[in-house]
Amino acid sequence: MRGRSARPPEEANVDLTPMLDVVFILLIFFIVTSTFAREEAIGLEPPPPPSPDQEQQQTQQAILIFIDESNLITVNGRPTDIGSVRANIERVVAENPQSALIIQAHPKTRSGIVVKIRDEAYNAGFRDRVNIVISQT
Repeated sequence: MRGRSARPPEEANVDLTPMLDVVFILLIFFIVTSTFAREEAIGLEPPPPPSPDQEQQQTQQAILIFIDESNLITVNGRPTDIGSVRANIERVVAENPQSALIIQAHPKTRSGIVVKIRDEAYNAGFRDRVNIVISQT
């Protein structure tokens, strides 16, 4: 084998720079084109304390929905189930259209029940007159 020199074989190298460029361009593309969903939360602000002469008028005009620790629902002192909350609200509103709605929940009440009652109140026509209060008992 004359004229041939023994050379070690060359190692094959892959240049990763173009692949990294493509990955960074895709990352920037997805960050720029993504949209961020804005979550809505339930406002749990209690109503302002009434003056003494308005207190009697507000107790007569408010619909009180109480949920105790065993998830028993009462509308103005009448026990009811989750399916008939809207009908009870609409009945009281028919008697007094200017009434407000107060949802008073025990601290151990399941939050899903409170949300369902709030949704039923929204379906009955209450939007801005719904207050959610956590009872202290």
